Amino acid sequence: MKANAIKDIPQSTPAFLIDQDKIKKTLHYLQFLKERSQCKVLFSIKSLPLTAVMKQTLTVVDGFSVSSLFELRLAREVDRGDSEVHLTTPGLKVEEFDELTTLSTAISFNSLEQYQQFRPLLNAAVSPGLRVNPELSFVADHRYDPCRNFSKLGVPLGHLAGQLPQGIEGLHFHTVFGSDSFQPLQETVALIEAQLSHSLASLKWINLGGGYLFDSEQQMEPLIDLIVRLKQHYQVEVFVEPGNGVVGASGFIVATVIDCFVREGKTVVVLDTSVNHNPEVFEYQRRPQLVEEVPDGEYSAILAGCTCLAGDLFGEYRFDKPITLGDRFTFCQVGAYSMIKSNRFNGYNFPDIYTFDDSTARKIKTYDYAHYRAQWLT
Repeated sequence: MKANAIKDIPQSTPAFLIDQDKIKKTLHYLQFLKERSQCKVLFSIKSLPLTAVMKQTLTVVDGFSVSSLFELRLAREVDRGDSEVHLTTPGLKVEEFDELTTLSTAISFNSLEQYQQFRPLLNAAVSPGLRVNPELSFVADHRYDPCRNFSKLGVPLGHLAGQLPQGIEGLHFHTVFGSDSFQPLQETVALIEAQLSHSLASLKWINLGGGYLFDSEQQMEPLIDLIVRLKQHYQVEVFVEPGNGVVGASGFIVATVIDCFVREGKTVVVLDTSVNHNPEVFEYQRRPQLVEEVPDGEYSAILAGCTCLAGDLFGEYRFDKPITLGDRFTFCQVGAYSMIKSNRFNGYNFPDIYTFDDSTARKIKTYDYAHYRAQWLT
């Protein structure tokens, strides 16, 4: 479906829409990766734990990557206990660990202290791994950088003195966010091989993490070569766990103009959505992509959200015609980390959720006052 037709799908707005054809396309690339490299793929559900999407990914992926008990429960509800589920989190709690170790197939411990604390409680069927921090930063914004100074994510390589703790069967690392190149991964693996050369051969698996974007089979070739070499040299199972790479491009938010006025010479347009529905716009001062934008258009306007937050702004955009009440706009590339972070600040409702492909569209989720009331009623 053409992007400029998406805004006509929802009966009302705001609406969050998932293009299942786009997900199918990314799953094709992951199938290609699996066939060529014999790796295993886990969908990182923290990006979008929508069960319709999770079920669609299971046509290709080998399971899920999770970071909490609730994510783990949902993964097992969707896969009915038949797939691989890897857990890693700084937030392990004693009172949850029995269920975590019952439902997971592998747990990558985030620190040596965490491993020492929970190792005696580990189910024998669960493979213990260790998340390491290669201390290589490839992300310009430190808010996204898992290898930032004083990072809470993983054991710094320098703390391991060239050797993994006894009993560790797997290695997990994650060094990038939204990278369209596998060069950072190649550099990371080279460093790990240099510092842990005597330990890697004793492992059962290596999890290369996620954070990589891909839109062609050719782009996968460096990753395929790396995985094949690791499998052949160390005789290990290799996992990758994309999240944004699977769903990021598939998501759209459609909104309607509910007010329009001029302030200090600039047109301000109020939409019936807000940064509530795409919080990273405010968190990282990001200007989201807009389908209807015309970069050299004659008219400009600031698109604003409908809450009382002064900074509830999407940015200034240009158009080829004046904006009027009732016009609809479509934010794209919002499939990952938007709905999962959404909130009801000011009492504004969540968007309806739709899935669509070239021939059909279906409303799969809607919210109302009862959901808001249930959250706050005491």
